[in-house]
Amino acid sequence: MTCHKPLSKLPTNRVDWSNPHLESLLQKTEGWQLDNRGCYPAEDVEIHIGWGGGDTRRAMLVWERDQVMVIESAFQIRHGEHVRVDRPFGDSYQAVWGVVVEGRPGNREQDLVNGIHVYWLKVHFSGQP
Repeated sequence: MTCHKPLSKLPTNRVDWSNPHLESLLQKTEGWQLDNRGCYPAEDVEIHIGWGGGDTRRAMLVWERDQVMVIESAFQIRHGEHVRVDRPFGDSYQAVWGVVVEGRPGNREQDLVNGIHVYWLKVHFSGQP
């Protein structure tokens, strides 16, 4: 016996998108911008943009899980750019390589004042000293 049901046997819920109650609820949420950066202890990191590793810039690691990192920076990074993130690891650094898969200007008031951008990185490789 399997714990996965075939797609044909999954229950389907029909949604009446023209229902006035649903329309009213959706209109109330139109301006919402979800931002969960406060649930992870922010960490100072150094960012190296591109494969050359020339210029080092400071940023904040604000969220991390599995193969995804979210960083805040006061500078722009192009979509698809390869980056190396160096983070403190004891007396040395841990290097994490990834690529920018999404980015946007920050939404929070302090983001707007400080010119903060938020970037999602897909991690390809993580190396510890």
